[in-house]
Amino acid sequence: MGKAQIAIIDYGVGNLRSVQKAFEASGHTVCVTSDPEMIRAASHVVLPGVGAFGAAADTLRSVGLEEVALDAAHSGKPFLGICVGMQLLFTESEEMGTHKGLNLIPGRVLKFGEENMGDAARGMKVPQIGWNILKPIQETPLFAQLPESATVYFVHSYYCAPDDPSATAATTDYIAPYASAVAVGNIYGVQFHPEKSSSIGLRILDNFARM
Repeated sequence: MGKAQIAIIDYGVGNLRSVQKAFEASGHTVCVTSDPEMIRAASHVVLPGVGAFGAAADTLRSVGLEEVALDAAHSGKPFLGICVGMQLLFTESEEMGTHKGLNLIPGRVLKFGEENMGDAARGMKVPQIGWNILKPIQETPLFAQLPESATVYFVHSYYCAPDDPSATAATTDYIAPYASAVAVGNIYGVQFHPEKSSSIGLRILDNFARM
């Protein structure tokens, strides 16, 4: 296909410019925008996010972009959540209370630790910061041409737990395997930061843009 027109949803949360530059490095046309019409007109939509789940969800709603994001995801066009943007795809998060997500992928966002992962998590360092191996377990164009044992960059204290295991596109081991990427139809999510993951991250973003 030709180069994509990618809309990165600007709701004031996320590494917007870094993600934009990562797509542009592969020659794709990108706009960082809060304009609903530009988001609707785009061929691909990206929902970024950093920080706390509840604050991100509240901000997305307060600026009037929740329905725009949902419409984009339901439209059939490729839709990608990055980091907290992936977590927002889920039903709810337990971070600092219970907070509602977009419910595009049924499941919960849970904290790393003994309560959710058992005794094996005792003494583990939280957040997970740094490079870790991405293990694709689902055939998806998002991971086309990745080398075996590709490593990507993470910064997070909470992880996604889909209700349906088939939603998991890749796992990463941090005490125990968890869903570090998801894929359901046209909706994708990555817990890691592709814009900080060197050539592997650029390949993943380019794969998304070429869907």
